[in-house]
Amino acid sequence: MSEPQALLELAIDAARQAGAVLLEHAGRDLATSAKSTPTDLVSEADLTSERLIRELLARARPNDGYVGEEEQASAGTSGLEWVVDPLDGTINFLYSIPQWAVSIAARDAEGALVGVVFDPSRGELFHAVRGGDAVLESAAGARRLSGPSARPLDQSLVASGLAYDARVRAAQGPVLARLGAIVRDIRRFGSAALDMCWTAAGRYDAYFERTVKAWDIAAGALVCERAGLVVQELVARENLPWGVLTGPPALAAELLPHVD
Repeated sequence: MSEPQALLELAIDAARQAGAVLLEHAGRDLATSAKSTPTDLVSEADLTSERLIRELLARARPNDGYVGEEEQASAGTSGLEWVVDPLDGTINFLYSIPQWAVSIAARDAEGALVGVVFDPSRGELFHAVRGGDAVLESAAGARRLSGPSARPLDQSLVASGLAYDARVRAAQGPVLARLGAIVRDIRRFGSAALDMCWTAAGRYDAYFERTVKAWDIAAGALVCERAGLVVQELVARENLPWGVLTGPPALAAELLPHVD
Protein backbone atom coordinates (compact mmCIF):
# COMPACT_ATOMS: atom_id res chain seq x y z
CA MET A 1 0.00 0.00 0.00
CA SER A 2 1.38 3.43 -0.97
CA GLU A 3 1.80 6.08 1.71
CA PRO A 4 -1.08 8.25 0.42
CA GLN A 5 -3.38 5.23 0.41
CA ALA A 6 -2.27 4.30 3.94
CA LEU A 7 -2.92 7.88 5.08
CA LEU A 8 -6.35 7.78 3.45
CA GLU A 9 -7.26 4.53 5.19
CA LEU A 10 -6.15 5.99 8.52
CA ALA A 11 -8.19 9.15 7.98
CA ILE A 12 -11.26 7.14 6.97
CA ASP A 13 -10.98 4.94 10.05
CA ALA A 14 -10.61 7.96 12.35
CA ALA A 15 -13.53 9.78 10.70
CA ARG A 16 -15.82 6.76 10.94
CA GLN A 17 -14.95 6.14 14.60
CA ALA A 18 -15.48 9.81 15.46
CA GLY A 19 -18.76 9.80 13.54
CA ALA A 20 -20.01 6.85 15.55
CA VAL A 21 -19.20 8.66 18.79
CA LEU A 22 -20.97 11.80 17.59
CA LEU A 23 -24.09 9.82 16.70
CA GLU A 24 -24.14 8.55 20.28
CA HIS A 25 -24.10 12.16 21.52
CA ALA A 26 -26.65 13.44 19.00
CA GLY A 27 -29.92 14.62 20.50
CA ARG A 28 -28.57 14.80 24.05
CA ASP A 29 -28.47 17.87 26.26
CA LEU A 30 -24.76 18.65 25.98
CA ALA A 31 -22.55 21.07 27.88
CA THR A 32 -21.40 23.96 25.67
CA SER A 33 -19.20 27.02 25.90
CA ALA A 34 -18.72 30.08 23.66
CA LYS A 35 -15.62 30.71 21.57
CA SER A 36 -15.18 33.72 19.27
CA THR A 37 -18.69 35.13 19.93
CA PRO A 38 -21.65 34.12 22.14
CA THR A 39 -23.18 32.36 19.12
CA ASP A 40 -20.00 30.42 18.25
CA LEU A 41 -20.30 27.32 20.42
CA VAL A 42 -18.21 24.27 21.18
CA SER A 43 -19.83 21.25 22.79
CA GLU A 44 -18.51 18.29 24.73
CA ALA A 45 -19.22 16.26 21.59
CA ASP A 46 -16.70 18.38 19.61
CA LEU A 47 -14.08 17.83 22.29
CA THR A 48 -14.72 14.09 22.63
CA SER A 49 -14.54 13.63 18.87
CA GLU A 50 -11.29 15.56 18.56
CA ARG A 51 -9.62 13.70 21.40
CA LEU A 52 -10.50 10.38 19.77
CA ILE A 53 -9.20 11.47 16.35
CA ARG A 54 -6.02 12.94 17.74
CA GLU A 55 -5.24 9.83 19.77
CA LEU A 56 -5.80 7.55 16.77
CA LEU A 57 -3.57 9.66 14.53
CA ALA A 58 -0.84 10.03 17.16
CA ARG A 59 -0.80 6.30 17.83
CA ALA A 60 -0.38 5.48 14.13
CA ARG A 61 1.88 8.43 13.21
CA PRO A 62 3.51 9.97 16.28
CA ASN A 63 5.88 12.21 14.31
CA ASP A 64 3.21 14.09 12.35
CA GLY A 65 2.04 17.60 13.12
CA TYR A 66 -1.53 18.39 14.08
CA VAL A 67 -3.91 21.35 13.66
CA GLY A 68 -7.44 21.00 15.02
CA GLU A 69 -10.34 23.31 15.70
CA GLU A 70 -10.60 22.73 19.43
CA GLU A 71 -7.22 21.53 20.73
CA GLN A 72 -3.79 23.12 20.72
CA ALA A 73 -1.74 22.56 17.56
CA SER A 74 1.49 20.62 17.66
CA ALA A 75 4.46 20.64 15.29
CA GLY A 76 5.79 17.37 13.96
CA THR A 77 9.06 16.20 12.44
CA SER A 78 7.78 14.07 9.55
CA GLY A 79 6.84 16.91 7.19
CA LEU A 80 3.20 15.83 7.34
CA GLU A 81 0.45 17.65 9.22
CA TRP A 82 -3.13 16.62 10.00
CA VAL A 83 -5.87 19.26 9.77
CA VAL A 84 -9.00 18.24 11.65
CA ASP A 85 -12.49 19.55 12.26
CA PRO A 86 -13.99 16.97 14.64
CA LEU A 87 -17.52 18.33 14.20
CA ASP A 88 -18.16 20.75 11.36
CA GLY A 89 -21.65 22.14 11.87
CA THR A 90 -21.80 22.26 15.66
CA ILE A 91 -24.87 24.51 15.78
CA ASN A 92 -26.75 22.13 13.46
CA PHE A 93 -25.67 19.24 15.69
CA LEU A 94 -26.92 20.97 18.83
CA TYR A 95 -30.27 21.71 17.18
CA SER A 96 -30.60 18.12 15.89
CA ILE A 97 -30.34 19.27 12.27
CA PRO A 98 -28.63 16.42 10.36
CA GLN A 99 -26.16 18.60 8.48
CA TRP A 100 -22.81 18.12 10.16
CA ALA A 101 -19.66 16.13 9.45
CA VAL A 102 -16.19 15.04 10.47
CA SER A 103 -13.39 16.50 8.33
CA ILE A 104 -9.82 15.15 8.28
CA ALA A 105 -7.02 16.11 5.89
CA ALA A 106 -3.31 15.38 5.75
CA ARG A 107 -1.05 17.92 4.09
CA ASP A 108 2.63 18.33 3.30
CA ALA A 109 4.68 21.17 1.88
CA GLU A 110 2.84 20.92 -1.45
CA GLY A 111 -0.65 21.11 0.09
CA ALA A 112 -3.37 18.59 0.87
CA LEU A 113 -2.38 14.98 0.25
CA VAL A 114 -5.55 13.23 1.40
CA GLY A 115 -8.96 14.50 2.44
CA VAL A 116 -11.89 12.77 4.11
CA VAL A 117 -15.31 14.18 5.00
CA PHE A 118 -17.74 11.81 6.72
CA ASP A 119 -21.46 12.53 7.11
CA PRO A 120 -22.63 10.08 9.80
CA SER A 121 -26.29 11.07 9.53
CA ARG A 122 -26.47 9.84 5.92
CA GLY A 123 -23.63 7.34 6.01
CA GLU A 124 -21.87 9.23 3.21
CA LEU A 125 -18.09 9.27 3.01
CA PHE A 126 -16.34 11.70 0.66
CA HIS A 127 -12.63 11.29 0.04
CA ALA A 128 -9.80 12.15 -2.30
CA VAL A 129 -6.07 11.66 -2.70
CA ARG A 130 -3.77 14.08 -4.50
CA GLY A 131 -3.52 12.95 -8.10
CA GLY A 132 -6.48 10.58 -7.73
CA ASP A 133 -10.24 10.68 -8.01
CA ALA A 134 -12.78 12.28 -5.72
CA VAL A 135 -15.06 9.52 -4.46
CA LEU A 136 -18.37 9.25 -2.62
CA GLU A 137 -19.01 6.01 -0.72
CA SER A 138 -22.55 5.34 0.51
CA ALA A 139 -25.05 2.55 0.94
CA ALA A 140 -25.58 2.72 -2.83
CA GLY A 141 -21.91 1.94 -3.46
CA ALA A 142 -18.93 4.04 -4.51
CA ARG A 143 -18.89 6.54 -7.34
CA ARG A 144 -16.43 8.99 -8.79
CA LEU A 145 -17.36 12.65 -8.38
CA SER A 146 -17.10 15.02 -11.32
CA GLY A 147 -18.86 18.15 -10.10
CA PRO A 148 -22.10 19.74 -11.31
CA SER A 149 -23.28 20.00 -14.90
CA ALA A 150 -22.33 23.21 -16.66
CA ARG A 151 -25.06 25.81 -16.17
CA PRO A 152 -25.20 29.57 -16.70
CA LEU A 153 -25.12 31.76 -13.61
CA ASP A 154 -28.83 32.60 -13.73
CA GLN A 155 -29.67 28.88 -13.55
CA SER A 156 -27.17 28.01 -10.81
CA LEU A 157 -27.86 26.95 -7.24
CA VAL A 158 -25.21 28.53 -5.04
CA ALA A 159 -24.36 27.59 -1.46
CA SER A 160 -22.82 29.93 1.09
CA GLY A 161 -22.44 30.57 4.80
CA LEU A 162 -22.64 33.37 7.33
CA ALA A 163 -20.13 34.45 9.95
CA TYR A 164 -20.71 34.33 13.70
CA ASP A 165 -19.52 37.93 13.99
CA ALA A 166 -22.54 40.23 13.58
CA ARG A 167 -20.45 42.94 11.88
CA VAL A 168 -19.34 40.50 9.21
CA ARG A 169 -22.89 39.24 8.74
CA ALA A 170 -24.05 42.80 8.17
CA ALA A 171 -21.52 43.10 5.34
CA GLN A 172 -22.42 39.69 3.94
CA GLY A 173 -26.12 40.56 3.71
CA PRO A 174 -25.86 42.96 0.75
CA VAL A 175 -23.65 40.49 -1.13
CA LEU A 176 -26.26 37.75 -0.76
CA ALA A 177 -29.07 40.14 -1.64
CA ARG A 178 -27.38 41.12 -4.90
CA LEU A 179 -26.51 37.52 -5.70
CA GLY A 180 -30.05 36.35 -5.02
CA ALA A 181 -31.28 38.50 -7.88
CA ILE A 182 -29.04 36.86 -10.48
CA VAL A 183 -28.89 33.14 -9.60
CA ARG A 184 -31.49 30.38 -9.42
CA ASP A 185 -31.34 30.33 -5.61
CA ILE A 186 -29.05 30.33 -2.58
CA ARG A 187 -28.66 27.68 0.13
CA ARG A 188 -27.16 28.12 3.59
CA PHE A 189 -26.98 24.77 5.41
CA GLY A 190 -24.21 25.39 7.95
CA SER A 191 -21.35 22.95 7.26
CA ALA A 192 -18.53 24.20 5.04
CA ALA A 193 -17.02 20.73 4.68
CA LEU A 194 -20.30 19.27 3.43
CA ASP A 195 -21.02 22.31 1.26
CA MET A 196 -17.76 21.73 -0.61
CA CYS A 197 -18.36 18.00 -0.97
CA TRP A 198 -21.95 18.53 -2.08
CA THR A 199 -20.66 20.88 -4.77
CA ALA A 200 -18.20 18.18 -5.88
CA ALA A 201 -21.16 15.78 -5.98
CA GLY A 202 -23.21 18.16 -8.14
CA ARG A 203 -25.81 18.96 -5.49
CA TYR A 204 -24.83 22.62 -5.73
CA ASP A 205 -23.45 24.42 -8.74
CA ALA A 206 -21.00 26.51 -6.69
CA TYR A 207 -20.12 27.40 -3.11
CA PHE A 208 -18.46 30.39 -1.48
CA GLU A 209 -17.95 31.47 2.10
CA ARG A 210 -15.88 33.89 4.13
CA THR A 211 -14.44 33.44 7.64
CA VAL A 212 -13.74 29.75 6.98
CA LYS A 213 -10.70 28.23 8.68
CA ALA A 214 -8.20 25.66 7.44
CA TRP A 215 -9.91 22.83 9.31
CA ASP A 216 -13.27 23.72 7.73
CA ILE A 217 -12.09 23.37 4.14
CA ALA A 218 -8.80 21.42 3.94
CA ALA A 219 -10.42 18.08 3.12
CA GLY A 220 -13.35 19.47 1.15
CA ALA A 221 -11.11 21.60 -1.04
CA LEU A 222 -9.12 18.55 -2.14
CA VAL A 223 -12.35 16.66 -2.90
CA CYS A 224 -13.48 19.60 -5.06
CA GLU A 225 -10.16 19.86 -6.87
CA ARG A 226 -10.08 16.15 -7.68
CA ALA A 227 -13.68 16.42 -8.93
CA GLY A 228 -12.47 18.92 -11.51
CA LEU A 229 -13.59 22.12 -9.78
CA VAL A 230 -11.50 25.21 -9.17
CA VAL A 231 -10.90 26.32 -5.59
CA GLN A 232 -9.83 29.94 -5.25
CA GLU A 233 -9.42 32.53 -2.55
CA LEU A 234 -11.67 35.46 -1.85
CA VAL A 235 -9.40 38.25 -0.69
CA ALA A 236 -10.25 40.11 2.51
CA ARG A 237 -12.28 43.31 2.15
CA GLU A 238 -13.60 45.76 4.73
CA ASN A 239 -15.66 43.70 7.22
CA LEU A 240 -15.40 40.74 4.85
CA PRO A 241 -12.59 38.38 5.94
CA TRP A 242 -10.72 35.95 3.71
CA GLY A 243 -12.79 33.26 2.06
CA VAL A 244 -13.03 30.56 -0.57
CA LEU A 245 -14.98 29.92 -3.76
CA THR A 246 -15.38 26.63 -5.63
CA GLY A 247 -17.24 25.55 -8.73
CA PRO A 248 -16.73 24.62 -12.37
CA PRO A 249 -14.08 26.91 -13.90
CA ALA A 250 -16.39 28.92 -16.15
CA LEU A 251 -19.08 29.38 -13.52
CA ALA A 252 -16.55 30.29 -10.82
CA ALA A 253 -15.09 32.99 -13.09
CA GLU A 254 -18.58 34.39 -13.73
CA LEU A 255 -19.55 34.23 -10.06
CA LEU A 256 -16.35 35.72 -8.64
CA PRO A 257 -17.05 39.43 -9.36
CA HIS A 258 -20.43 39.16 -7.63
CA VAL A 259 -19.07 37.70 -4.37
CA ASP A 260 -15.62 39.30 -4.23
